[in-house]
Amino acid sequence: MTKHRIAEENTAAEDLLPPKAPDGSGIGVNYVDAYIKPMNVAVEDGPKVACKRKGLKIILSVNDQTGEVVMRRTDHGPDPRSILRKALESAATAAGANYVVEDGAIFLEV
Repeated sequence: MTKHRIAEENTAAEDLLPPKAPDGSGIGVNYVDAYIKPMNVAVEDGPKVACKRKGLKIILSVNDQTGEVVMRRTDHGPDPRSILRKALESAATAAGANYVVEDGAIFLEV
């Protein structure tokens, strides 16, 4: 597997977490949307990556493979950061990749 840097972690998304920003979802959907937005890239000499949220589902595409996972507050909560991290890890695995965060950068091992 080759490790590809796909984006910087969007630390500004932290400002969208409750209690700073009201969120009735319980999983921080505003935070999730802001965090995954930079993950839509085509890496030079690497994979094409697309990530979106649809309701409580995270959909991560790596080249032509897609992983879909439901964000689960009861299993990984109550912290929205943890819920999202676990969902991205599971979605990446389903898409045939490994999701890794190191030193503020997001990597995919494909």
